[in-house]
Amino acid sequence: MKGKLALLFSIIVLALIGVNIRLAYINKTNGEKYTKKVLAQQDTASTLLPYKRGDILDRNGTILATSEKVYNLILDPKVLLQNQDKDEKKDCVEPTIRALLECFELEEADLRTALSEKKDSSYVPLLRQLTKDETMAFRELLEDKERGPKIKGVWFEDSYIRRYPNDSLACHVVGYTVTGNQGQTGIEEEYSSILNGTNGRSYNYLNEDLEQAKSVKAPTDGNSVVSTIDVTLQGIVEKYIDKFIEDYTNKNIEGPAAKNIGVVMMDPQNGEILAMGGDVDFDLNDPFDLVENGYLPQEIYDAMEGNPHILVDQGYMLEREYNQLESNGKLDKENLTLFLQNQMWRNYCISDGYEPGSTVKPLTVAGALETGTVNDSTTFLCDGGQVIVEGQKPIKCAKKSGHGIISLEGTLMFSCNDALMQIGAMEGYDNFLKYQQIFNIGLKTNIDLPGETNNASTVFTRDNIGPTELATSSFGQGYNATMIQVASAFSSVINGGYYYKPHVVKKILDSNGGTVENINPVLVKQTVSAKTSAMVKQYLYHTMYGEADSNGNNPTGKKARVAGYAMGGKTGTAEKIPRSARKYLVSFIGFAPVDNPQVVCYVVVDEPNAADSTTQASSAFAQEIFKNIMKEAMPYLNIYATEEIPADMQDEVDAENAAKAQPEEEEGQEGEPPEEEEPIPEGVLTDPNTGEQVKMPTEEEIEQEGDTGFLNGIISPLLGNEGEEEQKPEEPQEE
Repeated sequence: MKGKLALLFSIIVLALIGVNIRLAYINKTNGEKYTKKVLAQQDTASTLLPYKRGDILDRNGTILATSEKVYNLILDPKVLLQNQDKDEKKDCVEPTIRALLECFELEEADLRTALSEKKDSSYVPLLRQLTKDETMAFRELLEDKERGPKIKGVWFEDSYIRRYPNDSLACHVVGYTVTGNQGQTGIEEEYSSILNGTNGRSYNYLNEDLEQAKSVKAPTDGNSVVSTIDVTLQGIVEKYIDKFIEDYTNKNIEGPAAKNIGVVMMDPQNGEILAMGGDVDFDLNDPFDLVENGYLPQEIYDAMEGNPHILVDQGYMLEREYNQLESNGKLDKENLTLFLQNQMWRNYCISDGYEPGSTVKPLTVAGALETGTVNDSTTFLCDGGQVIVEGQKPIKCAKKSGHGIISLEGTLMFSCNDALMQIGAMEGYDNFLKYQQIFNIGLKTNIDLPGETNNASTVFTRDNIGPTELATSSFGQGYNATMIQVASAFSSVINGGYYYKPHVVKKILDSNGGTVENINPVLVKQTVSAKTSAMVKQYLYHTMYGEADSNGNNPTGKKARVAGYAMGGKTGTAEKIPRSARKYLVSFIGFAPVDNPQVVCYVVVDEPNAADSTTQASSAFAQEIFKNIMKEAMPYLNIYATEEIPADMQDEVDAENAAKAQPEEEEGQEGEPPEEEEPIPEGVLTDPNTGEQVKMPTEEEIEQEGDTGFLNGIISPLLGNEGEEEQKPEEPQEE
């Protein structure tokens, strides 16, 4: 018996030795092959774990942009087909297909095609950006004890989609994103790297015991950005831009309310942008559709494919822009659509240069005060215009009959071009250009938004400025500026003399809401002294609230007043190029309260809808928008009414801001069609600066001369004139 057991043991030992020898041989000769085969049967795939892009918030924490979690439905044909069986009880393919068709809007033919054509794939997206609610029915099936085990090879991939709860509000400031969390325009682009995080990944692998294990590298979510924008103020700005568009579209002539409208509200004490808007906007949740966003009518969009020049005919494109696209072979619908989209996304407040007109007169006066060229007691004689170059037609004042003798304060109160030209000449080229640079005119403000234009080539230098250019530049014509440049420079004049870099972001937060960085105000320079600032601020207060002088000149900013509030401001009218077209850009810039300015509001209305060119030159269009905005914004900002209600505003207050227009006395606004003026008696005045005896023009002389605009056709050598010939001095006639 013992012998039999020993023999059996020996046989077993020999068999085991044989098996080991065979395994060693197989491992040596085909080990790699069989290892790969085993590993191929294991789930060793990795899964991307996406980060969440940070939010964009307004200054009070209201969400302007956020990332919402969504889910992509993924099919794994390789796994599903491994669970295919002829036995219906064991088969998973048909139950999985039935479940997918039951819960989602999918085509059965497409599913079966994916299974047959991509049978070796482990990643076939079926649907993208599903909400949690849209996935719940399928998730419930997976949890079902009977049906769940038969559903294989289908899973949900986490993803995020960018959402903008306020749709088009502050669209040019906020911006939007495209695939891959790439920011486009606005804060989304400027702060894209801060808003973005780092993706994580989940790995399945075989550990040392050949057991399946998982390793997870968690994603790092992006930081959030707190902007300086206040959604309440932004809403007020956009509401009254929309109201102006509604009130003035097709009102006087058939056409839009204006060619362009822009509004900038900022805190002059630190450069924070409180609101920024224009007449063009778009839905940030659907930023590409020109028709749905109201930028282009459907009929023009349809027609431009066969007739691209319709965009020029309808004012959506300049002739030179059309010619450039044509020369580059880009007049197809795709390129034309892209051109129009870029126009729609363009932020007028920082990207467009224009001749600013009289809103920059306070800068000229402030510079002259700083250089000692003028003082508070300096007076000027305005006889309606100045001949700058002998033989050249005079450059006119807005009041062609002349303001008579006025004070330095009167130059701003009555917006006198004649006096400003005299100040420019007294100041001289070097001092004038020095203060233009100090005020950053022609230089980028470096606001933290993409797309700020560089208009340095459209501002004069010592090499190309002459007497005519100095004269026109003194009252804001002949060179270009942007809204953000003017608003920032003006803020420095009324805040005590401090120029702050304008900015739209004030804080960076981590994904848990902790502060990563405070964006502190950047004081760039001191532009003027506190004394000059206080003096100009007082002049601007009287531009809105002052009384008529002894010559019957009226302050130009009365229509922008809000009853009971102490404010200051300046009107602006710029005659556009070509001068012969008699088109105007009008504006108003103001601040409140006067003693300690907390808000500056700058309104530009380019070519307002008016019956004629004379009416279009009235800054009342811009003052109307300014007044409506400030009337609602100041109480919100805790700026209180401290003044007695002016007598000429009592009816307005008693009517509780009724929509009915109240008749107002003629206020002599620059470029505004004057009512019948009292005939000016013939007489002679003495220029207080030159001692020259000047005969004031009569009404009859003005009428005989005709209305040729206050620039009398004089153009800027920097800006061109689009086909209009530059005025030359007349040749002397032989006697």
